[in-house]
Amino acid sequence: MTPDTIRTVVGIIGNGTALMLYLSPVPTFYRIWKKKTVEQFSAVPYLTTLLNCMIWLFYGLPLVQPHSMLIITINGIGLTIELTYIAIFLAYSVGAARRRVLLILVAEVSFVAAFAALVLNLAHTHFLRSMVVGILCVIVGTATYASPLSVMKMVIQTKSVEYMPLLLSLASLASGTCWTAYALIEFDIYITIPSALGVVLALGQVILYAIYYKSTQQILEARKQQILETRKSKADQIPMTEVVVDGKNGSTGGSGAGKGHC
Repeated sequence: MTPDTIRTVVGIIGNGTALMLYLSPVPTFYRIWKKKTVEQFSAVPYLTTLLNCMIWLFYGLPLVQPHSMLIITINGIGLTIELTYIAIFLAYSVGAARRRVLLILVAEVSFVAAFAALVLNLAHTHFLRSMVVGILCVIVGTATYASPLSVMKMVIQTKSVEYMPLLLSLASLASGTCWTAYALIEFDIYITIPSALGVVLALGQVILYAIYYKSTQQILEARKQQILETRKSKADQIPMTEVVVDGKNGSTGGSGAGKGHC
């Protein structure tokens, strides 16, 4: 097999793992839809991934980097999926949180549109366009893989991985590994840097999950017991009804006993 063939095969596998990565938050958004609230979940990873997909989609266009159909297909799919997640997030968030997500979304779309217009009009060769867009891809791609750092910090602070889904971390690890291999076969520094960083950070998430899995189960079990005890306590309470208070001495009693004396 030629290097080009191997690279194509690895790219196809990379597309499959990237699709898994894009679909891995489905259980999270099912939970949001079922509870009708976003709880403590953050929209930042999905907004960052959306921006990443838009920039990489632009990078893969024939006007910028010819022969990059695999990059176009997976990032086009990713763009659609991330927009769906953000729409759900907007539907079940409220107040300032919703306005913040909407503002960031508008800012991202406006930025990419302006950037694309400038590159296509000011850079007139494929080399120059791919370099300029590639540098931005490295910056945004790095930010995308680094976005779970805030969640990792929360995991360490709370000793709970409840809000860091394992499937997302594993999919990120698999995707980063495949795309790093893809970039190294026919060296592309713009794909190599963020992908390799993604491998390191995803591996860190998996390690954190292994460390704090038991403590998470203990926290969830304690929370469950607390809820059950609260419900039992409420059920054991006997409501006080029709209590008569004597205004003179503050004692309680039946009204018939009071009427039996002159």
